[in-house]
Amino acid sequence: MAHYKRLRDLREDHNFTQQEVAEKLFTTQPQYYRYESGLRDLPCELLVMLAKIYGVSTDYILGLSDEQ
Repeated sequence: MAHYKRLRDLREDHNFTQQEVAEKLFTTQPQYYRYESGLRDLPCELLVMLAKIYGVSTDYILGLSDEQ
């Protein structure tokens, strides 16, 4: 799935650690790791929060669009 790679790429492009993103999402680093690696489905609420953090659309994160 494209969105796992996009999550990692966006995080790295913004020079965030998994811990920093997890704190912004009010979750733990191990839980965020599971979302980023595809071990757990990303809840819609967190998808929207991530789109706001990175200034991109949810469609971009999900791989439905290549336009941020």
